[in-house]
Order: sequence, then structure tokens, then C-alpha cells
Amino acid sequence: MTNEEFIRLHRGEDTSALALKRVPEGVDLKFCLEQIKSRQKAERKLPRWAAVEGLLFPPALSMEQCSSQETAHYKQRLVERILPPQERNAMVDLTAGFGVDFSYLAMLFKQAVYVEQQANLCEIAHHNMPLLGLGHAEICCARCEEYLQESGCADLIFMDPARRDGAGRKTVLLEDCTPCVTTMLTDLLGRCRYLLLKLSPMLDIHAALKTLKNVCEVHVVSVDGECRELLLLLEARECRQVSFHCVNLGRKPNCFVVEDMNHVVSVAVDGPSTYLYEPNASVLKAGVQDALCGRFGVEKLHRNSNLFTSVQLVEDFPGRAFCVRSCFDFSKQSLKALQLQVRKANLTVRNFPSTVDQLRKRLKLKEGGDVYLFATTLADESHVLVQCEKAE
Repeated sequence: MTNEEFIRLHRGEDTSALALKRVPEGVDLKFCLEQIKSRQKAERKLPRWAAVEGLLFPPALSMEQCSSQETAHYKQRLVERILPPQERNAMVDLTAGFGVDFSYLAMLFKQAVYVEQQANLCEIAHHNMPLLGLGHAEICCARCEEYLQESGCADLIFMDPARRDGAGRKTVLLEDCTPCVTTMLTDLLGRCRYLLLKLSPMLDIHAALKTLKNVCEVHVVSVDGECRELLLLLEARECRQVSFHCVNLGRKPNCFVVEDMNHVVSVAVDGPSTYLYEPNASVLKAGVQDALCGRFGVEKLHRNSNLFTSVQLVEDFPGRAFCVRSCFDFSKQSLKALQLQVRKANLTVRNFPSTVDQLRKRLKLKEGGDVYLFATTLADESHVLVQCEKAE
């Protein structure tokens, strides 16, 4: 039996149990178990790849670090928007890794170069790219700095610098990434029309904007409310204005774009109205939540509270929407009334001088259920608990 036959036969099985079984002659069990485990992860993270017979998958770390199908497809759509078909001649991925992002971007270009310094990943790419319909992909095993010195110009350069130090610990600072984009920036911008950087979602965006020149777009990408990626788009020419794209992919996709950072904030002086809103992770990470007031006609409960309210339901608000049922202050009488009504709730604190655990213990609340309680501060500096249910 061949390795490929063994993998196909056992692809849905538990690898821990499979490791204890006898295997047919000619089967490399260690290799097969790694492939089965990685393919099972790909079925969730990369279903399009998992459906292709014969693909090879990398070790666990590369599978963990690679983009998901949703985020890779988002980058593809981003590039489709900025470059019309007749201007998509050549692209280079200087840190290609397993090649997920590369595969989605390479579909758009006549010439596509995959650059990776790890020989094992290059061998996998040599095998996989033709199976993915990317026979035109050129695989180059080299350090990106060396390749850049010998290469010509491209319409797009993509980079996803490694965010781990020599000991394998995660790093988030721009200068700690490998390769160091800041030292290469002039050379990079001199060899492309657009430079697309994938960076840690933990990175300080505004510090990065001060460090990197020519950033024209910032994309904060979340999937089902969890912040996954930070993308910076840089142009070779000087940019005077940066637009922020706050993206949520998954079950309820939306995108909130801010081009003017001069926001006028409206504060709800009388407290919460009929509906309460909590911005999604991408909006909060980008720091553009104040722009929601003018765009959606909502008001903030307090200038420093990232909770918003309105009389009419805003159905396309980029975040969660709730129906306000009651509002309790922190008097003994009010808290007693709350405890009689609510025994179980999802508790959130925003601009409030207690942690969730401290407040849950004080209120003797169990976790979960259909009730949502927001502990926050109003415009008059009073502290309240807003009782809500999810808006349909």
C-alpha cells in the first residue's frame, strides 16, 4: 500500500488511535499521521484545499500560522479592487510559507513568484501548485532579501513576516518581525506598485503608521467577531490619506470603511434608548468607533464608553445589536429588583470600575442565558446596568 492510499483510506480517523494500529508494508506511518492530522485541520480551515486529492500538507506550526480560506479570499478581493485585470502582470510573495495567500493572489496574475527560504515548504509548493491550477507559479527557494536584490519590478509584493523570535515566542512589534520590513521598506517600494503587508492583529496600528511611509489603506480583518489579521496596503507613490477598513467575515459579514478621521461624537445625555450596540472587534481595534455616530445616526452612552444607542434599529450596524429592556442604577433598591428579575446573564463591562468577575460575584449571577447585562458609565458619570436581549 502507498502512503497516498493509506491517507485516503484513513483520512477521517482519530490519529491517536491510528498510531497504535499495525500498518501495511511500505507505509511511512509518521508521515501519514502528520498528513491526516493536517488534512483534518484543513477541512475546517481550508475546505477548498482539503477537497483536492493528492495535496501535501506541512507540519503543525505552518498549518497553525497559515491564513484561512476566508481571509485569503478577502486579500484576493482587495487586490481585484485596486488593480484592474489589464494591470495584473506580475506578483511576488516574499514570505510564501505554505502558500495559501499566494495561491489566492496568484490566480489573478499572469506571472506569480513564490519565495520561501524553507526547502521543505518549497518542495510542498512544487507539488501542490499545479494541483491547484497554478501551473504558472514560479517556486524560488531563497531568502527574500537575496531575491529582492536580483529581481525586477512587480505590480504587487505580498509579505507576511514571521512573528516569532529565535526561541519560538510570539512577537508583535514591527521591528521584531523577520524579515524586518522597516529596514527593507525603501527597496520594497522601489520594486512594486503596491506592497501588501500581513501583520499581527496585536500590533499598535497608529505606531505602525508613524513608522511606515506611504500606507494608503488599513484593513482589520475579523472572522465571526475574532480579530485575525491586520493588513497594511502601501503604494509606491506618496499617500496623503489613510482609509480604515473594518471587516468582519463569517456568518454575518460586514465592512465599515472610514476615510475621514475628523469625527463628531454625539452623546446620549438621557441614557440608553430602545436599542444598544456594541461595535465589533475590527472597529475597536482600528480605533474608529467614534465615526459610527455620524454614519449610522447612533449616540454614545459616554464619550469614553464604546456602547451606542438609538431609538430606531440600525440593521447594518457593524457589531452586535440589542433591545434594551431595563436600566438599573446601583442603589440597594435597584440592585434588589435586578436580582429578583435576573438570575443568569451574559455580563459585559465597558468604562466601568469593576471587572466582570467582581461584578458577577457581587450580583450573584450565573453565567449564560438569553439576558445580556452591560455595566457602564453614562454621560452624567453615573454607573448603570443595562439589561438587554439580542435584537432580531
